Amino acid sequence: MAEFTMELNDEQKEVRDWLHGFAADVIRPAAAEWDEREETPWPVIQEAAKVGIYSLDFYAQQYFDATGLGIPMTMEELFWGDAGIALSIVGTGLAAVGVLANGTEEQIGTWIPQMYGDTHDVKVAAFCSSEPDAGSDVASMRTRAVYDEAKDEWVINGTKTWATNGGIANVHVVVAVVDPELGSKGHASFIVPPNTPGLSQGQKFKKHGIRASHTAEVVLDNVRVPGSCLLGGKEKLDERLARAREKARKGGERVKNAAMATFEASRPAVGAMAVGTARAAYEVALEYARTREQFGRPIIDNQGVAFQLADMRTQIDAARLLVWRASWMAINGKPFTAAEGSMSKLFASETAKKVTAQAIQILGGNGYTREYPVERMHRDAAIYTIFEGTSEIQRLVIARTLSGMPIR
Repeated sequence: MAEFTMELNDEQKEVRDWLHGFAADVIRPAAAEWDEREETPWPVIQEAAKVGIYSLDFYAQQYFDATGLGIPMTMEELFWGDAGIALSIVGTGLAAVGVLANGTEEQIGTWIPQMYGDTHDVKVAAFCSSEPDAGSDVASMRTRAVYDEAKDEWVINGTKTWATNGGIANVHVVVAVVDPELGSKGHASFIVPPNTPGLSQGQKFKKHGIRASHTAEVVLDNVRVPGSCLLGGKEKLDERLARAREKARKGGERVKNAAMATFEASRPAVGAMAVGTARAAYEVALEYARTREQFGRPIIDNQGVAFQLADMRTQIDAARLLVWRASWMAINGKPFTAAEGSMSKLFASETAKKVTAQAIQILGGNGYTREYPVERMHRDAAIYTIFEGTSEIQRLVIARTLSGMPIR
């Protein structure tokens, strides 16, 4: 087990500086254009693939970093560049990690390369879980997968929403209900291969922020996938469902809490994204306050501005520490006895909204225009308090964890 440290080692610093350079030289100059276009920034993704950032190997190295700091460090630097483009770059990773965590060796070897493509023909993947009536309440999922034993195929019907890369992905990973009586434990994940009949893109959302990231509905109408596309395989699924039914009979809350623990472990990564956006806005505001003169002196000489910047920096550093602590705990198997994963995501996401709003205020009228990036950063920051569990859900998880109440 790695000791908790607030100091990156030499290798981590090298990776951080490399990521920062890519974010500064490639992502940030393209940010305004792709925000206006509201389209997937394929040329930027291709550049990321060429240098090795857009690849499973890179994210696997960071994910398995024994300190736990590889992923939050990566997310902070890329999202410092621009949240929408960064999400386009890292969005495939969610689907890839789903296959890596639950798939067989054959499934991993077959499908993950198809998610990324190559440097000449980059591809993206989509992880499809949320539904119009099942966002935070995953137990309300309605998309069904029914096994056709005669053909060894699964038939999937339903509609997914808020899917990053949904409809434009080469490979979709779809979560569906196979046993409605087991709630979230009755779910399974399926690979939907390229060009599978019945899968189509529904509404593409025109969003307030993260506009360079494609977000859409995915409609599944009698989608048939081979039995080999069930992640983990049928035998493993049957064994898991049998255990879940037995646990449900003995004490259903324990089953639900185990599922919640999985969500807890992924939330610090979103917190790190928020830290990156907040840091970017703070740096713009700081530089502006140093150079903008009013009444014969830089505005940073005024306490009203200086104190805001002091609070912004303090909140960003505090958010990063919460994210790093939770990330270290997760990689080292430390239980989140106080919902530390939700704490990090809650505080970091609220900080991003607050700091980006303060940055606009410091820039005044300039901050309200698209000539400066802080208005875009403020729009982007709004998503952090919504996806991967809203701030209200995070508070509920924290409160119920502290009180010992069941988390549903």
